[in-house]
Amino acid sequence: MTSVNWLEETEKRKDELLAAVREFLQIKSVLDPATARDGAPFGEGIRRALDYALKVCADAGMTVKDVGGYAAHAEFGEGEELIGILSHVDVVPEGDGWSSPPYAAEIVDGKIVARGAIDDKGPAMAAIFAAKIVKELGLPLSKRVRLIFGTDEESNWQCVKTYFQTEEMPTMGFTPDADFPLIYAEKGLTDLTLTQTADAYAAQQRPPAARPDAKLLALSAGLRMNMVPDKAEATLEPLAMTGEELAERYRAYLRDTGLSGEADVRGGQVLLRMEGVSVHAMDPSKGVNAGTELLHFLAGLELDERARQFARFTDRYLHRQHYGEAIGIAHDDEEMGPLTLNTGVIRYEADGDAVFGVNIRYPHSQPFERWRAILEERLAEAAFSLEVVEHLKPHRVDPQHPLVTTLQRVYTEQTGQEAEIIAIGGATYGRSLVVGVAFGPLFPGRPDSAHQRDEHIRVDDLIKATAIYAQAIYELAK
Repeated sequence: MTSVNWLEETEKRKDELLAAVREFLQIKSVLDPATARDGAPFGEGIRRALDYALKVCADAGMTVKDVGGYAAHAEFGEGEELIGILSHVDVVPEGDGWSSPPYAAEIVDGKIVARGAIDDKGPAMAAIFAAKIVKELGLPLSKRVRLIFGTDEESNWQCVKTYFQTEEMPTMGFTPDADFPLIYAEKGLTDLTLTQTADAYAAQQRPPAARPDAKLLALSAGLRMNMVPDKAEATLEPLAMTGEELAERYRAYLRDTGLSGEADVRGGQVLLRMEGVSVHAMDPSKGVNAGTELLHFLAGLELDERARQFARFTDRYLHRQHYGEAIGIAHDDEEMGPLTLNTGVIRYEADGDAVFGVNIRYPHSQPFERWRAILEERLAEAAFSLEVVEHLKPHRVDPQHPLVTTLQRVYTEQTGQEAEIIAIGGATYGRSLVVGVAFGPLFPGRPDSAHQRDEHIRVDDLIKATAIYAQAIYELAK
């Protein structure tokens, strides 16, 4: 181990680091197709965030390169081999209910509170400052170090796909976008669109409902497949029941279940709203899916026949089915854990399409081809088709690889704690590398606020993570 006191070196730069992190977080870098252009394929906010990260790197004397706004990198050091540190500058939408403005980046009770604080702009800046420390100390390196910045990690990963079409694959590396001590294995990840078109429904030739309580005109829930929906809304046309009867039945349901929502009767229609709890799709059981909870209520009504099929299909196969049990694809794995299923987006139009956006994460022992065939069989029961929007295969690095053992040693030396290796259901940039792992910044025992309201990172954890990353970069590249 080098004699450098990495924590002390980080503390010397604390004020500069905090100022840079806060300024970085104050840029709203959410996917915005409306402002997309050449050089900014995912919108102006993400472009500004990328420019800010590159400026900090350039000011530190690193060589920077922009790859069409899809991604960029900053590099220093010499040698044939390349150490990569991958982070991303985009964030998920902020949502509602924050106790402080989501882009103010205020420091509250020792925490920086902002969208992106822990996922992933705070850690990205920690990695930049870690590299700055190594560079400023003038330590001899035998390898090059490259900080790679992606721009649509929260969407479809087109950033790294485009980047690695032309840019060098690192020899090995890590992403500061998950948990400490170290994540060496990640489940496979799929984003699926399940669609029942109006024509596909009609082709079933189902008889109309005899005397429905109401007709479901529209329903909407969720923003992203990788988030549990925290809001849902349905519009109904009263038929056998009056609008007030429908609204009161819903209010009674909310009282009985303890769920949150409201009902309004307007212009001859009934508007139902449901509130849930949004969490990351890697563990959907920790949230409350507003969309499937609302459809669970609707499944108990006598609706028009198409809505009845839609609601009851949802209720049978997707409501509180976090592991795919009812649909027949549940599987647990000793190393990687269980298959998980999240219904992140729901859209229904009475005269249009009925659509589910589903995120499924699966262990290597339950191959994609096996569970896809089972899922398609169930979907056919209600004339739904399946489209694979995104598919990332399971990823694993040998626990004895020098990348793993070096990072374990660094973590132990910096924290005094054993560095156990873990497998997760999340998808990190670690899998974008042939040999890549996820390394922090969330310390054991800390609550994970990623994708939630009041997302935050503790200031002392940010400082500690920066020191760990600085030593890690040096040890890997020396």
